[in-house]
Amino acid sequence: QAQLVESGGGLVQPGDSLRLSCAVSGLTVRTYTMAWFRQAPGKDREFVAALFRSGGNSYYADSVKGRFTISRDNAKNTLDLLMNNLKPEDTAVYYCAADRGLMLSSIGRPDQYDHWGQGTQVTVSS
Repeated sequence: QAQLVESGGGLVQPGDSLRLSCAVSGLTVRTYTMAWFRQAPGKDREFVAALFRSGGNSYYADSVKGRFTISRDNAKNTLDLLMNNLKPEDTAVYYCAADRGLMLSSIGRPDQYDHWGQGTQVTVSS
């Protein structure tokens, strides 16, 4: 059974950086599409970034493009999200997700992912 465990969240000030990590067991990150989603209070879960399983191309939401970087460590079987120049609107619970069979056209749809972590809180406030 797959297990995804996020870490690295916290309280930071606007403009700061933060690195989230997702420790994965029960599946191999290099053979799955791996993604980060986030959910702010009262809002739907939204796509942040993903690494597609085939070719490893990365995809980002427009709101984080140029500030966030998604990466995976195949040796450690982990997924990271480096977040730079954080803004108050980045405040949310961040979730790691994985799926083996989804199509590229569905990469931003949370309902298409089979495996999820429990989430880690990121708060950006002065």
